[in-house]
Amino acid sequence: MPPFRPTPCRSRRLWLRLRVPLGWLVLVGFSVLAAAQPPPGAPLAVPSPAAAATPWAQRLAVDLPAIDARHKADIGLYLIDLHSGATFSYRADRPWYIASMVKVPVALAVLRGVDAGAFTLETTLRLRAADYVDGGGMTNSHPLASALSVGYLLEQMMVRSDNTASDMLIGLVGASAVNALVAGLVPQGFGRITTLAEVRRQVYGQLTPAAQHLSGAELMELHRLPTDRARLALLAQFVDVPVADFRRRSLDAAYNAYYASGLNSARLDAYGSLLAQLVQGQALAPESTRYLLDLMARSATGTHRIKAGLAAGTRFAHKTGTQRRVACDAGLLQSGDPASGRGVIVVACTRGEIALPLAEAALRDIGNALCRSGLLNPNPLGALDDPSCDLALRLEHSPAAATAADRPAGPLR
Repeated sequence: MPPFRPTPCRSRRLWLRLRVPLGWLVLVGFSVLAAAQPPPGAPLAVPSPAAAATPWAQRLAVDLPAIDARHKADIGLYLIDLHSGATFSYRADRPWYIASMVKVPVALAVLRGVDAGAFTLETTLRLRAADYVDGGGMTNSHPLASALSVGYLLEQMMVRSDNTASDMLIGLVGASAVNALVAGLVPQGFGRITTLAEVRRQVYGQLTPAAQHLSGAELMELHRLPTDRARLALLAQFVDVPVADFRRRSLDAAYNAYYASGLNSARLDAYGSLLAQLVQGQALAPESTRYLLDLMARSATGTHRIKAGLAAGTRFAHKTGTQRRVACDAGLLQSGDPASGRGVIVVACTRGEIALPLAEAALRDIGNALCRSGLLNPNPLGALDDPSCDLALRLEHSPAAATAADRPAGPLR
């Protein structure tokens, strides 16, 4: 990545963010700075009292504003050290669109059904025409009326982030059950979760209400088109409404309006609480807990995100989320024996960057900051001296990634 050279506008942004450590010093007891307050809207790193005096929190309080200034994307982060209970928050107390990270609550609702004996992992569901939606996995390769097992669909949803598999499973348990489960575990901080097909209809519905009647096949046709202009033209044909009569003039405006609705959004601290209850066995029976965490450990998505900044051998059982100008990554980090019960819950998102490779680079830098902080491998000398944390820093954008930087993010995953 080229060195950061701030423009006058970016310089002011950087100056604002570099005031964050003043707020941090207040937290660790430097009373001489008690009067210093960050300007309204400035990011604030907030460790819990249990974390306040720890070296890892001090390092993160410095590193995160620097990462934020280095990237166009805004970043948010929430951490829970499961050993000490200490937490760390950076913009985690505001709603973020979490995209396919909603699939963890879907999986929880399905596995609760398994735990209750309502069905098994071998129970089969018939693939319907209405189930097909773009995004990941192999489910769309099956012909109509194929019988697919719950276990197969869970694996496709969690490992490949398959949207069709997700919607079939939501159809099995009901969206109301998914939302009721979330409300029971985390009463505040989550918006309503919908099917992935409904996400598409809601986005296009910001352009014209007639989009609420788009079929699965029509949604897939729209997704396959290479440009927004082509999508708007085809949408106009599908709904018989001229583009000139759309309520908004661009898909960007439609996405922004959809994000503002709060659907499929969550505060990062609320999502962290949900993951902590999963990991600590409070959400599912022990066998189902192990099964879901194993699926998350085999996730095939997000290889250039948090994982890319971690030391070799760090286990990350996680789920990603991707949508236009949004990229997220969340899960359980463990650097030692997984059976020890120690680990760190991490929830991170970016927004505002249209180029997915650049948004992923910001998440990679967050992973590297976690590695270097000493949180995962505490030692008296500090992890800043650990060369294994520097491996990811040698990764440069490939020519393919540089080309991709001019393209918007792909399907939601």
